[in-house]
Amino acid sequence: MKRSPNPERDPTTTDEPNSAQDPPTAADTPEPRPTPPAPTDEPPPAQASPAPATDQGAAQASPAPASGPHSVQVSPAVADASAPPQGPPAGGDESRTGWAGGRKIWRWGRRLGLGAVLVLLVPLLIAETALRINYTGDPKAGTYSRSRDALWLGHAWVDGRRTDADVTALAARLADTGIRDLYFHAGPLEHNGTLPKSAYPKARWLITAVHQKAPGVRVQAWLGDEVAPEKPYAMHLEKRGTRDAVVDSTRQVVGAGFDGVHFDLEPLHSGDRNYLALLDALRPATPLLSVAAHQIDPLPAFHSFWGTVTGHPKWWSQEYFGQVARRVDQIAVMSYDTMQPLQSLYGGYVAQQTSLALEVTPSSTDLLMGLPFYHENRFGHWAHAETVPAAVRGVRLGLSRTDADRANFGVALYVDFAATEDDWTSYRKDWVRTP
Repeated sequence: MKRSPNPERDPTTTDEPNSAQDPPTAADTPEPRPTPPAPTDEPPPAQASPAPATDQGAAQASPAPASGPHSVQVSPAVADASAPPQGPPAGGDESRTGWAGGRKIWRWGRRLGLGAVLVLLVPLLIAETALRINYTGDPKAGTYSRSRDALWLGHAWVDGRRTDADVTALAARLADTGIRDLYFHAGPLEHNGTLPKSAYPKARWLITAVHQKAPGVRVQAWLGDEVAPEKPYAMHLEKRGTRDAVVDSTRQVVGAGFDGVHFDLEPLHSGDRNYLALLDALRPATPLLSVAAHQIDPLPAFHSFWGTVTGHPKWWSQEYFGQVARRVDQIAVMSYDTMQPLQSLYGGYVAQQTSLALEVTPSSTDLLMGLPFYHENRFGHWAHAETVPAAVRGVRLGLSRTDADRANFGVALYVDFAATEDDWTSYRKDWVRTP
């Protein structure tokens, strides 16, 4: 969910560290090169050289005879020999000339570099200031849970690692909250769109148990995969056969008893027509079609700029988000992993995302804003900034400013196995308004 199409982070699963690199061997080390002699300021010893040969027919010019009995006539060759030898400019003069040119180039390079930094930094500072301002003010009264919230849950619930006792505890956790939908990870899909039934062997048991112990809660199959073109080895939605296989997999899990299917295909580039074609084909295959959605451009066409710089567009245009929202029953914005370093900036960002999504989502479609129920510190996500209280306040501010009375609206909690008691307490206190 980022995030990754199979973001299973169950405590029972561990990541193996990368193997350490072997130290270089002697064969890998290049042989040392001989050191050239150090330069010296002393001139080389003078060497006698034979006089240059002259053509016999050439006349040798000589100066006019000097007056006086003791005058001596000196040939030009002798006169030249007595003068200091002429050579290239002294080393000191040459270095000074080169240094002056180098400093000039360096100054221009520094100015260009500073200009480039300002071009990037000034819009960023303006945008961050706007986010901070977006976090100010008071949410309207009544902007709380509409009992249409959702929760993402890991694969352990469908592969046999969970028990009846776990379902009982889950039902108790959900009591008196606004959670209506549970997304149980039943995938991932194969890259060709198929889904082996061995991926969810305990699905029927789970669905029956949840319906018995938490009546009214809908159980959805969470299916995902990585997609091309950004991941060329993964799922290719441009292939009709692959899309047909995804539709067949959807009918398969619905046949197993799931109330609906929630898709998380990433990374999906803004404007992907093949994804829209897949959604159109999925509508008749499931009674409830739900999707996880990318964030919306925080600045106009920002996905194009970011894609050019990094190769990963990350955001969707607001127009494309609306095209997706009109094709589904439920859309959940993955409003985390935002790169914001402060709670106030993250909360302002969520407020902005909430407003942008509300503006283009039909009132008949359930719109859910994601809450970060996990704690990581890495580029793109800072646990001290992306908190549940900041996200909930941002959601309420965006809802208040755009469509405070929207009925089909809620939050989606990511993810059950990484959540802390503080996360659940904040969700209840700030959004559900229960102790």
